[in-house]
Order: sequence, then C-alpha cells, then structure tokens
Amino acid sequence: MRSAIVLEDRYRIELFWSDEDEAWIANVPDLKYCSAHGDTAEEALAEVQIAKRLWLEIARERGRPLPMRTSPVPV
Repeated sequence: MRSAIVLEDRYRIELFWSDEDEAWIANVPDLKYCSAHGDTAEEALAEVQIAKRLWLEIARERGRPLPMRTSPVPV
C-alpha cells in the first residue's frame, strides 16, 4: 500500500492508494465524512482540499464550532 500524510493548515490529510477502488484516496480524519479520490495522488489531494474548504465554510455558516485537531501531527 502506498500512502502519505500531508499537513495542510491544522488538519492532517491521509493520502493512500486503494486497490479496491483503484484510485488514490485523500481523507481528513478530523472532519467527519471529508474525503475525496482521484486517478493520481495530486488529483485526490486537490479534490480533498476543495472538500475541506467547503466543509469548514458550511460549518462556519451554520455557526458550528470547528473541530479541534485530534490526529497526532509529527513535529
């Protein structure tokens, strides 16, 4: 399995190849249901960044508190 962790803003993005889906998957563990996929790692990362921005935008519009980062982030 190929994988990587990307630190974007304050939320960790998990990026990995899925043999089952035959695609790259990008997931933001701290934002429930915030994930995306793509034919390349770069495409999956770009798509999840859009999803993350929209997730946070909608949470702010609805007056919901933004989740705290719970995923350990290497220093």
